Amino acid sequence: MGLSWSFVGPLLANDLEQETREAQPPTVVSDATPSEAPVKPAEHVDLKEVVQEPDEAVVPDAKTVDEPPGVEADQSPETAVIAPGQSEEAEQVTDTTTPVPVIEQTAAVAEKPVGPLVAQPLVMLGSEVAPGTSARLSWTPNVSFMGIAAPTPVLVVHGAKPGPKVCLTAAIHGDELNGIEVVRHVLYSIDPAELSGTVIGVPIVNLQGFRRSSRYLPDRRDLNRYFPGNPKGSSAARIANSFFSSVVQSCDMLIDLHTGSFHRTNLPQIRANLRDPAVEALTRKMGSIVVVHSAGRPGCLRRAASEAGVPAVTIEAGQPLELQKQAVTHGIKSVETLLDTLGMLDRRPFWELKAEPVFYQSKWVRATAGGILFSDVSLGDRVKAGALLGVITDPITNSRQDILAPVAGRIIGMALNQVMYPGFAAYHIGLHSSVEELKSEPVEASDTVDEDGDSSLPEELVPAETDERLLEDS
Repeated sequence: MGLSWSFVGPLLANDLEQETREAQPPTVVSDATPSEAPVKPAEHVDLKEVVQEPDEAVVPDAKTVDEPPGVEADQSPETAVIAPGQSEEAEQVTDTTTPVPVIEQTAAVAEKPVGPLVAQPLVMLGSEVAPGTSARLSWTPNVSFMGIAAPTPVLVVHGAKPGPKVCLTAAIHGDELNGIEVVRHVLYSIDPAELSGTVIGVPIVNLQGFRRSSRYLPDRRDLNRYFPGNPKGSSAARIANSFFSSVVQSCDMLIDLHTGSFHRTNLPQIRANLRDPAVEALTRKMGSIVVVHSAGRPGCLRRAASEAGVPAVTIEAGQPLELQKQAVTHGIKSVETLLDTLGMLDRRPFWELKAEPVFYQSKWVRATAGGILFSDVSLGDRVKAGALLGVITDPITNSRQDILAPVAGRIIGMALNQVMYPGFAAYHIGLHSSVEELKSEPVEASDTVDEDGDSSLPEELVPAETDERLLEDS
């Protein structure tokens, strides 16, 4: 799979047709009256056409005399580009069957008077997206200087047939790149004529942090600490409230994509509150990927969404500030498996493993001495209790501190080799346990895993002034 950053230009273009809007109070956007939120038809944007490579571009006047009236040349099967994730068989069928342009199929479906089998228009962010079309909308929190405020692109593929609304979000932390590519690939590979339901993608939620390659908002606040937000609170709380009410509450389920933070990396995994039946059911639809129980700390997006009735999980994969093909591929497969299982698309991604474990408990191993870390294990390794995980050496005194596994399990997250200080999270171990153990323990007892691969510090390691970064979700 080729990784492309060509989407950055279109996403940040100044000629977005969607008008920017004021930050909204925490209400469902679709319930707004016309006087409060004027609605206008959204311009259809052929997302599949946008991903064409330069050498595959279609000559504008390449229309043939045999084409049906009203069909553009670049929509004919002879020049169709196979989208990422589409099989070679699909390409062969397109080349050997009677040409039926996608746009004609979409129109035919929309015109059939079959009532509930035809999707209704989607009203969102002040725009109405017609069934069987895709669009680029924009969300503007409107809490920065008006002269430099920039709209955040929101990609929408609204299927010709009814179905659930799935939201994909990435880069709530601006330095986490893998999720951006997952959202781009998934959204730009969907043909709305074949989709049942709606897929809403926000590749870069924290646009200001992304521009600065920073995890944080410009005021150094972590956006993933303030959901569902407050329209009269801090800048971060207002941004969170605007996004939550304008986008998240318009959806039926949410997949929030992240990576490890602060020079840490995560095995591709789902973080989910497995005590929530709707969330637990969602994880079962996402294919062969490790699942780790975590209720999520207050203020993180997935917890706020679930508490608001929108089942949500986090996909953690890889490390920040770097695009990693394996992590991206795993994320794409998991999302596409969900869309297939929900009956929204026919994708059926191939998984090397038929099943991955569910870890109802996990434990972080922290450094007890300062120095430079050299790991002896890798992500995904299974370790026994007492196994050597890594060594911390002091470059001045040449002292050595071994880090041993306190329990048997699997390495699902770890720090990269780096300078460590006492209390730094070094290794995240998934424990082999059962759902019965999860049900029998207190609600907060197992909730020690934060979204970024950090957990609450053990009492013996709590410093006088706790470094807030060690407690943050990713």
